[in-house]
Amino acid sequence: MSERPTPDLTILETRVYRGPNIWSYDKSIHLVVDLGGLERFPTDKLPGFTEHLLEALPGLAQHSCSRGRRGGFVERLQEGTWLGHVAEHCALALQQVVGHDIRRGKTRGVKGEPGHYNVIYGYIDENVGLAAGRLAIRLVNHLVRADPEFDWAGELEHFIIRAERTAFGPSTQALVDEAVSRDIPWIRLNQYSLVQLGQGVHAKRIRATMTSETSSIAVDVASDKDLTTKLLGAAGLPVPKQESVRDADGAVAAARRIGFPVVVKPLDGNHGRGVCLNLASDHDVREAFPVARDQSRRGTCIVESFVTGRDYRCLIIDGRMAAIAERVPASVTGDGRGTVRELVDLTNADPRRGVGHEKVLTRIKLDAAAEEVLAGQGHSLDSVPAEGETVKLALTGNMSTGGISIDRTFEAHPENVEIAEEAARMIGLDIAGIDFICPDITEPVRDTGGAICEVNAAPGFRMHTHPTIGEPQFIAKPVVDMLFPPGAPSRIPVVAVTGTNGKTTTSRMISHIFKGMGRKVGMTSTDGVVIDERLVIRADASGPRSARMVLQNPRVDFAVFEVARGGILREGLGYERNDVAVVLNVQPDHLGMRGIDTVEQLADVKAVVVEAVPRDGHAVLNADDPLVREMRRRCSGQVVWFSMEEPGSEVREMIEAHCRRGGKALVLNPSDRGEMIVVKHGRREMQLAWTHLLPATFSGRARMNVQNSLAAAAAAFAAGAPLHDIRQGLRSFSTNYYLSPGRLNEVDVNGAHVIVDYCHNAPGMRMLGDFVDRVGDSLSATSELGRLSRIGVVATAGDRRDEDMRELGAVAAEHFDVVIVREDDNLRRRPRGETAGLVTEGVRKAMEDGARCKQVEMVLEEIDAVRHALSRANPGDLVVICVDQHGRVMGELESWSHRAQAGSVENPDAPAADPDYYPSEAQPETSVGT
Repeated sequence: MSERPTPDLTILETRVYRGPNIWSYDKSIHLVVDLGGLERFPTDKLPGFTEHLLEALPGLAQHSCSRGRRGGFVERLQEGTWLGHVAEHCALALQQVVGHDIRRGKTRGVKGEPGHYNVIYGYIDENVGLAAGRLAIRLVNHLVRADPEFDWAGELEHFIIRAERTAFGPSTQALVDEAVSRDIPWIRLNQYSLVQLGQGVHAKRIRATMTSETSSIAVDVASDKDLTTKLLGAAGLPVPKQESVRDADGAVAAARRIGFPVVVKPLDGNHGRGVCLNLASDHDVREAFPVARDQSRRGTCIVESFVTGRDYRCLIIDGRMAAIAERVPASVTGDGRGTVRELVDLTNADPRRGVGHEKVLTRIKLDAAAEEVLAGQGHSLDSVPAEGETVKLALTGNMSTGGISIDRTFEAHPENVEIAEEAARMIGLDIAGIDFICPDITEPVRDTGGAICEVNAAPGFRMHTHPTIGEPQFIAKPVVDMLFPPGAPSRIPVVAVTGTNGKTTTSRMISHIFKGMGRKVGMTSTDGVVIDERLVIRADASGPRSARMVLQNPRVDFAVFEVARGGILREGLGYERNDVAVVLNVQPDHLGMRGIDTVEQLADVKAVVVEAVPRDGHAVLNADDPLVREMRRRCSGQVVWFSMEEPGSEVREMIEAHCRRGGKALVLNPSDRGEMIVVKHGRREMQLAWTHLLPATFSGRARMNVQNSLAAAAAAFAAGAPLHDIRQGLRSFSTNYYLSPGRLNEVDVNGAHVIVDYCHNAPGMRMLGDFVDRVGDSLSATSELGRLSRIGVVATAGDRRDEDMRELGAVAAEHFDVVIVREDDNLRRRPRGETAGLVTEGVRKAMEDGARCKQVEMVLEEIDAVRHALSRANPGDLVVICVDQHGRVMGELESWSHRAQAGSVENPDAPAADPDYYPSEAQPETSVGT
């Protein structure tokens, strides 16, 4: 007897990537699933599984899978594939059922976890994609062993209804599709139809067919039907006679003055709601008035002369006629057998009909208004119309009431087109729907007696894009042409900076260069979001959500993003692509987190920004780092190298060969006067700046900032900045607190040289230690006291590996005489003292091996550690403080200086610094963008 599988496929983890990520070049959903006992049952060992699966989702027969041809996935099912792979294809097929053409997906085993799989698939709508994944898992489990409570038909219908509820309407979708076809980026701003097209200063907004260019006054005028008619009539355009009324008696009196038959409609209604036509008596007007008043927001109605003829909608975009459709009221045609109710049900069964505006046609409603229309024709819902007899169910031809449309774009008389265009100009709408009533649109309305009965703001597009009869009109094109004329930009330049160390300083340098050029720069970093030199959000903002905030800001015309490893793993980049990608280095930090256990895997994560470079973009890569050097193979655009290696080295030879082929690079050329940053482009060489003249390099001693300057200059050069602007930017950028808070800030406190820096890992400590050695040796050489002490306050984050913490301590011990170990406010789930204890272990082990350090102490609280270090320092000593909350530390240093000047460093009542002068940073765990 064969073993029977149990349906225990479960989702362990769900992630939504909102941009390029480690799995895909586009937005994707990532499910980590556990097959449990189903790991032993590929599809070929599940009798009937494939047949039942194809019966539930017939679209799977078209999936090519890895075979590259239709039916390839069915072959995989028959040969035997694992159910995680099946769930991926089911999630794709479910999205295809609701019209989302998504075909990207992959399934990979989780390393070291048998039965666990990474299931990745693309999506268009995030909520639909997530629901598809969950339903796919339930379906697979049901097919393995039937669940009596699982109703597949009901579940599928519920999924479709949910997808339709969050989907764009036909008008919005047409505009978004047109934007995508032109490579115009878009962002959905809410769960409805508010969409941003373009980025930053180039951004435009649409909501259905209302745009950011639509005049508010024009919309108000179009909403006031009485005013609209008066304005059009004053311009000599054909309009019906009308009066506005507020009660039934006034409506009757107006109808008598105008002359029967008349129309009664709400003053400010829409979609044809409350419109009552062909009223031939006082009684009809009295009956119609409350129907119209109920649809009027102001309680005012319009009585106007009834114009006979067909109903035409003329769509005017940017002053030009774009499409014309004849609107036919909802109706059914008798067959001599079915009742009106049955005929309506048959008509509503058309898959093109849905609720509201969710589909190209709307279902016909059988309400009181429909019954009244039927009664006027001598019918009821249970009547059986004669074969061929047309029975109307609505008086107006609006699509929203179940009507159909016939395209008449190329049949209209030129005079009628001219009248419609003039009407749109008179109201002032950029997109207008002009409603004509006339016997025939092919004849001039002035001759046939037709008139403009209404002007609509935000007219629906679906009668034109999906006419029931006739050719569809591609009316999204003139709208997008209006918002983005040919040649107009829609994107702002985006520079993304990543690496283990130096990201924030490099991002600030790039931002500073372009600010000096007059650009309105939006920058994200671990300090927050900066818009045009103003810190608008104080937080760790190196994640994808912060990047999207910058792209939505209407002032920004240049973006610089610090891109952290955590954000890429959690959500992807959060944007589509970057024009320039900068990768500084890849060092063993943050290992053992989110499945990243090796430095090679970490390099794969950071390479995502390189893969997001388009063909006309650039990747700025550190040629001195072997892992970064390998990323050149992942770049679709051009590579710009930067290197600190000396001429004649293997790396420089590689760069020389690259430049001989027309490539670009920034290198250092040493001479008797110092090091010169040189820009190489092809066979040309251009001198940029002496490193010792750049303030951020501390006369060339801060080698990490020499490297950061090279990277920033290379990024600016790749982004099109002139050399003199790059040079000026580097020469005016310093590490003072206001330009670079928390990064090599130098403060004099009572004669001691204090350096404040964010260093928090062993690779960073090596670079900082090199700087400490160079500065310390220089201070000692010029001091009358001889060798001065070096005091370091060090710490690391609690989410690092134990060995990384010990290594940090060991490296610090090589460069400081006294090491004071503290801890961050956020312990990252470790008990108080554990992180500091591990760092201290590393220091002590290095001391046993002969390191420079002679004393190590633990002072856990940051401010207490700073005070202890300052109390130990003598004039001339070098104190390096590796900070967590740099604003708080800088405030304490200023307060210490005030107390020292007052003559009592120990006086706790001495005036402290203004806390707003050095604003504290927010904790990453509670801030935007982490």
